[in-house]
Amino acid sequence: MTTTPDTPAPLRLAVIVGSTRDGRFGPTVGAWFTALAGQHTGFTLDVIDVADLELPSAHPDWGTERTPALTALAERVDAADAYVVITPEYNHSFPAALKHFIDLHRSEWEAKPVGFVSYGGAGGGLRAVEQLRLVFAELHCVTVRDVVSFHNAWDHFGEDGRAHEENGAAGAAKVLLDQLAWWAKALHTARTENPYR
Repeated sequence: MTTTPDTPAPLRLAVIVGSTRDGRFGPTVGAWFTALAGQHTGFTLDVIDVADLELPSAHPDWGTERTPALTALAERVDAADAYVVITPEYNHSFPAALKHFIDLHRSEWEAKPVGFVSYGGAGGGLRAVEQLRLVFAELHCVTVRDVVSFHNAWDHFGEDGRAHEENGAAGAAKVLLDQLAWWAKALHTARTENPYR
């Protein structure tokens, strides 16, 4: 996309796939959402799949030098203007690996918006989302209201990975992306004019 002084550069959206479980459904949901997000004119995408990362088993002490891999990962998190977290629900919460990934970063998250796409059984992953809102509030993020949620997720996708659109999932994703774009632009402008801290 060519930009001019009248056409601002698109903002960067990091899509974070949070499940690492064997046989996980996350890549199916992630591929579906990423395809839709890629059509949204407000964003360029960076997909971060937690299962593909080699994270340390122990949390490094704050102030210690990061490894090159963690430095590169922190730069990706920091470069994003907005985030969408794709999460399942495990025992009324979200995956431990996702929490570990989130906790490895601090200032990188600040003053940016976060949206959620959740999936699971009857609850559709919504309890995981409610707990993630608490985590991101502590990290000085703004979480957008609307969520894309798949209840009994495996019933909503065909073998080709496409969502059955009679459930309105694509419309819900557009609402989420539009809200996220508004917040991302507003907070990007605010951070540029007055650094958060």
